[in-house]
Amino acid sequence: MEVLKIATAGSVDDGKSTLIGRLLYDTKSLTDDKLEAIERTSKQKGYDYLDFSLATDGLVAEREQGITIDVAHIYFSTATKSYIIADTPGHVEYTRNMVTGASTSQAAIILIDARKGVIEQTNRHFFINNLLRIKDVIVAINKMDLVDFSEDAYNDIKADFEELMGKRDYQDQKITFIPVSALKGDNVVNRSQNMDWYTGQTLLEHLEELDLQDIYNVGTPRFPVQYVIRPKTEEFHDFRGFAGKVYGGELSVGDEVVVLPSMTRSKIKAIYFYDTEYQTAPRRSSVTITLEDEVNVSRGDMLVKVGDLPIIDKQLTATISWMDSNQLTVGGKYVLQHGVNKALAKVDAIDHKIYPDYSGIEENVSSLNMNDIAKVRLRLNKPIFYDKFKEHRTNGSFIIIDSRTNHTAGVGFIE
Repeated sequence: MEVLKIATAGSVDDGKSTLIGRLLYDTKSLTDDKLEAIERTSKQKGYDYLDFSLATDGLVAEREQGITIDVAHIYFSTATKSYIIADTPGHVEYTRNMVTGASTSQAAIILIDARKGVIEQTNRHFFINNLLRIKDVIVAINKMDLVDFSEDAYNDIKADFEELMGKRDYQDQKITFIPVSALKGDNVVNRSQNMDWYTGQTLLEHLEELDLQDIYNVGTPRFPVQYVIRPKTEEFHDFRGFAGKVYGGELSVGDEVVVLPSMTRSKIKAIYFYDTEYQTAPRRSSVTITLEDEVNVSRGDMLVKVGDLPIIDKQLTATISWMDSNQLTVGGKYVLQHGVNKALAKVDAIDHKIYPDYSGIEENVSSLNMNDIAKVRLRLNKPIFYDKFKEHRTNGSFIIIDSRTNHTAGVGFIE
């Protein structure tokens, strides 16, 4: 069964958790004990409706304040797909959580309160989805019941968001607008009887029809080696395979490849998934590859097609989202992890800080605080094999580790 990963984003009280709870309820994905707990707690609070946000907000502070603080991952399935939803917080101070939730997602839902329309935080959410190259974005205009299901209110918000779309630099993004009421269930799973002026799909109908191959960003094939397999059994005495995941494109038996960083050439002899042999490994498949020649390949090396080399360099410029309480400073030293490869990194310069609400940049910056986003120049102690993030989402990203604390301090998207 196909698995679709979705990130949600929205300002405080826009109804993200309620929307997800409604999805779970209407698809009958809530267990009996969870549903009973929601009914009991809603009654204790004096609500005349079911508080579906209780299905996702797990922290005590979240339930008490009625807000989302940390990223929660919610799982549910239909007859055709399995879904993983990253319910991310909407507060400005949790920008890093939004980046984390969206980093592994193939689609995103941005919620807008129909009473408030497009606000500063909407700009921030759209900026992050644009930065992370999320290909399919659903703009769910929520709480339509509180504006009397007005078509004019929906059209006004849609026009404002389309104006915001003019600021993006990722033109392949598909934007879909859906008017919903998460609390009442209009256009979430079931079609609304209150908005007969809307003729598009419900939220779930749209998610069900998404083609996963279409929404994955296509690039050139990259195969970072995670493990060298040597069984050394009687049956597989001379077997030497290289295990990893194919990113960006396809690799096939007979393809001439280059091993990085040694630049040794060989051809793909066979492709295995456990005990089954394949002629072609599609992108995002985890396989074991054997080569025709006995060449030296280790963990952290990369197989690429001849004539299709990535950039090999010890210097790079990247947009960095800083996630640590300790500042990033010019001259600071960190560990950069690019795929399975690690290198020591020094911050050469911070070119400028970027305001994720599209309000501009700030120059002459010498340090970054938690949740800051900036363009930064790095120098490494050894070359890495990378692509620009805009061209290859996987091979163009990395994480920064503070070697003193071993914390993941930041994430980077290579320019």
